[in-house]
Amino acid sequence: MPLFVAPSVDFDHSCSDSVEYLTLNFGPFETVHRWRRLPPCDEFVGARRSKHTVVAYRDAIYVFGGDNGKNMLNDLLRFDVKDCSWCRAFTTGTPPAPRYHHSAVVYGSSMFVFGGYTGDIYSNSNLKNKNDLFEYKFATGQWTEWKVEGSLPVARSAHGATVYSDKLWIFAGYDGNARLNDMWTISLQDREHACWEEIEQSGEIPPSCCNFPVAVCRDKMFVFSGQSGAKITNNLFQFEFKGHMWTRIPTEHLLRGSPPPPQRRYGHTMVAFDRHLYVFGGAADNTLPNELHSYDVDSQTWEVIQPSLDSEMPSGRLFHAAAVIQDAMYIFGGTVDNNVRSGEMYRFQFSCYPKCTLHEDYGKLFENRQFCDVEFILGEREERVLGHIAIVTARCQWLRKKILQARDRQRQRIKQQENSEEGGEEGAGAGGPRDIPGGTRASGNQPMLEVHIREAEAQPFEVLMQFLYTDKIQYPRRGHVQDVLLIMDVYKLALSFKLSRLEQLCVQYIEASVDLQNVLSVCEQANKLQLDQLKEHCLNFVVKETHFNQVIMTKEFEHLSTPLIVEIVRRKQQPPPRVYSDQPVDIGTSLVQDMKAYLEGGGLDFCDIVLLLDGHPRPAHKAILAARSSYFEAMFRSFMPEDGQVNISIGEMVPSKQAFESMLRYIYYGDVNMPPEDSLYLFAAPYYYGFSNNRLQAYCKQNLEMNVTVENVLQILEAADKTQAWDMKKHCLHIIVHQFIKVSKLPNLRSLSQLLLLDIIESLASHISDKQCAEMGSDI
Repeated sequence: MPLFVAPSVDFDHSCSDSVEYLTLNFGPFETVHRWRRLPPCDEFVGARRSKHTVVAYRDAIYVFGGDNGKNMLNDLLRFDVKDCSWCRAFTTGTPPAPRYHHSAVVYGSSMFVFGGYTGDIYSNSNLKNKNDLFEYKFATGQWTEWKVEGSLPVARSAHGATVYSDKLWIFAGYDGNARLNDMWTISLQDREHACWEEIEQSGEIPPSCCNFPVAVCRDKMFVFSGQSGAKITNNLFQFEFKGHMWTRIPTEHLLRGSPPPPQRRYGHTMVAFDRHLYVFGGAADNTLPNELHSYDVDSQTWEVIQPSLDSEMPSGRLFHAAAVIQDAMYIFGGTVDNNVRSGEMYRFQFSCYPKCTLHEDYGKLFENRQFCDVEFILGEREERVLGHIAIVTARCQWLRKKILQARDRQRQRIKQQENSEEGGEEGAGAGGPRDIPGGTRASGNQPMLEVHIREAEAQPFEVLMQFLYTDKIQYPRRGHVQDVLLIMDVYKLALSFKLSRLEQLCVQYIEASVDLQNVLSVCEQANKLQLDQLKEHCLNFVVKETHFNQVIMTKEFEHLSTPLIVEIVRRKQQPPPRVYSDQPVDIGTSLVQDMKAYLEGGGLDFCDIVLLLDGHPRPAHKAILAARSSYFEAMFRSFMPEDGQVNISIGEMVPSKQAFESMLRYIYYGDVNMPPEDSLYLFAAPYYYGFSNNRLQAYCKQNLEMNVTVENVLQILEAADKTQAWDMKKHCLHIIVHQFIKVSKLPNLRSLSQLLLLDIIESLASHISDKQCAEMGSDI
């Protein structure tokens, strides 16, 4: 099913009728993830080019500078995105000298151009980097150079630039002799008093680099890859504007088999939209890839965007430029195959659906410890960790067996107590019944289930539980010995509990964290815990040519156990042959896969609530419903029905059985795929049931807009009538009238209610013109 951009949905929270009366506001739409080739720039307007800049202002893209393969340029072109037309922008005053590898940003109603490389590339004369700053006012077309007193950034090109907090920020670049990694900023508010200030950076500062992009998302600046000489990597770095702190974004949490970051490259673009960064093009190890990579800032994961089937894909290129207008990215120019300059403009349609909050919602359930119904008693010290039977039994078969065994023992105990009570009553006479020791109690009347696990300590077990609820672990400080040893304990549990996915996460974190300071401690612990894969990694790390002498000179080496010292020495003298395995790595099942299986029958033995749909029961799980819906959370906390049954409706409307199952799929594992008629029933569900955001509603709207067909129009007409979605009902009647010959042959037509058949007849009658009526009358 194709996805489409759904225009924003208006919903009045204050209106009591909001759930009953739905207004879908159909509007223009565009296929999500569709590339479109727009009219190229004609040569008489402006040359094909690369190493230029583009900026977006209102409904236009402005292109400045670059080179056409022979000369540097300083013309300013304007592309109107509404009518897809090119022209030369009006300018007055003295523009910047022709240049390329400069930067351009928009602040207020002006464009600011900084630095770049100038001179005559044809004759190879007067070539130099610049550190000048020019302003172009969009309203008047006036070019003005800012003359700034005091310290100036060294002249540079191929740097990064952005605007944040009323300031222009410049990072790194090339000064003609060396690559840089310094940072400068200047206020753009007051030209008269503006001065450059060098920023003192801290943290994991990126290596000196050039020909990289920067983008701002969630109040942070991101830098990806670029030319860094021998140090070139595909690392993504983020910069905190407030603390001037750099952080390298870790990749240890990316499972083998999941999409990796884009390969290292330079001359690419990166733009920010919503919570994502989009990387396109560039030169990647002598290739020009044209995949579009997306990075989710919230989940810290990469993916390759699959273009829509009707896309007109741009070819791979480097030194192009990109900008965002509303919900689309525009890419212009660049150098394509055979060093040819391009004059092409492409448009890419973003998807702008709210993010899936499934992992966050379950994570909050674990943190808040509400509705817990199981208590794990751990290790010799019998430390206690609370949890939810539904989540744990869905994710881990080993713990599921433990819980089933504990539940059976609990039931036998209760039965014995009841039997002894009955006997006690008979013999005790007026003594009355004995008190039943209930212990800690779960929500409702059931006593809390206690599960003893001798082989687990509380701290690593808490990390394991966090994984069960969220599919990830909060990585501690990388490289710190105690933190690495903690994850080793988690790894040991993952092996015991047969959690393949967690195993992989732990191994990747530990292997990435091993360094000269902690390798011997990690190796000794791996040996003690019989973690052969990690021990092998540590031994190979130690005997590396660049590591060996440093490691054996440490104090830790002196205190290492004799067998390990022998093993290290022998491995150094005679390294074992490398063993290559073609076996695919088992990365286990994900949270989504496990919760899907649980809803489809895997969790039937652990249901603790019954949902009634029009009198028909559907067993479910309180903890899952409460985690995903504030409506259920409030009900189970304060108004839990004594019989454990809940009637299901959306406002005054009872959804169809099919729509109800679609809603349960969304609640349990975030699924948004459903038949169009279900979307009408569920359009208001996010508000009525208090889901974390309106992701489900956005998908319902898109589903309705694009998937009403002759084959399903009668089902959707019925759903629209029942949910009082009048604009959708009108839309369906319009289709029925215009496709009546086909619709009249559908078997469902005969099962429509009398009132709906009358609506169809009325619509047909109003559609027939007076002339057609006269013609019909003459035939009688």
